[in-house]
Amino acid sequence: MNTDTRRPARVPARSASGGAIERSPWWHALSVRRISAVYLLVVIVVLFSVWAPATFPHPDTIRQVLNANAVIGLAALALCVPLATRVFDLSFAFTMSLAGVTATRLVVDGKPVWLAASVALLAAGAVGLLNAFVVIVLGVESLIATLGTGSLVQALIIVITKEESIQGSRLGEGFAEIGQRQVFGFTMPVIYMLVAAIVLWYMLEHTPLGRKLYATGFNADAARLAGVPTTRLRFCSLIVSATVAGWAGTALASVLSSGSPTAGTPYLLPAFAAAFLGATQLKMGRFNAWGTVVAVIVLGTGTTGLALVAAPPWAADVFTGFVLITALAMTAAHGKQLRSG
Repeated sequence: MNTDTRRPARVPARSASGGAIERSPWWHALSVRRISAVYLLVVIVVLFSVWAPATFPHPDTIRQVLNANAVIGLAALALCVPLATRVFDLSFAFTMSLAGVTATRLVVDGKPVWLAASVALLAAGAVGLLNAFVVIVLGVESLIATLGTGSLVQALIIVITKEESIQGSRLGEGFAEIGQRQVFGFTMPVIYMLVAAIVLWYMLEHTPLGRKLYATGFNADAARLAGVPTTRLRFCSLIVSATVAGWAGTALASVLSSGSPTAGTPYLLPAFAAAFLGATQLKMGRFNAWGTVVAVIVLGTGTTGLALVAAPPWAADVFTGFVLITALAMTAAHGKQLRSG
């Protein structure tokens, strides 16, 4: 009879393939590979605190960064949905402009705010539907297709606005509440960005739909063979992206109290930079919500700091472009590492 009462040796956990699962130590979460943007943010804060000690290290700077970059964050979060399936939407900036001029035109013409905002979202959704048809049904490469539909949208905007900003006293009434109302010193777009981040985080990380989106982006052929409706997911992702971009454009028009025919154009590069930089944070190689929010804060802090030190206007574009190239290089390097592994 075996009387050995010693504890059995601990058997390492194994994956479905039979290999041992390595449990990462707690400090792995603080590695540069996972949160490099946080360390970059610390460097930026220290740099501008020394460079502009009278203006930068102040609580108002935090509010300024978030309020000025919330629309960028909302647009970047919208991009994360199609990008998770490896589909690009270059038309989102034009969709923002279209939603803005549509809403402001209707408000100026005396229509209720809720109706104007609803029509703006429907117009944005229609652009997403057009993108989905061209990319998914016709099979045109998404970069080229959405650039082409963006040009069509811009032509429609010119017809609506005659290349002039839409302004009127009605825009300073109820419509202004969409973007200018403040909660604890933060404007409503900050709230929209946080709500969108929570919804996107939950969907991608805690639902079967999120896993299917990621599977489609990582290997569409394998996902399709596993029963994932990759075509439908990519189709719907473009509609979701355009609709959220439409709300971002409506909020932007409310903040500006006008409908500019080119309001969304300056958001093209920063939004993509935030989305790709976010894909290198927290969930390396995955477009994710909180990584994108961190990226927006990093980019916003850098551009705000440059403005406070009276840097040339082109400095902000150089900073954003540099961050985008770096993020793309890191994403590509991680992809090669996964393929070689």
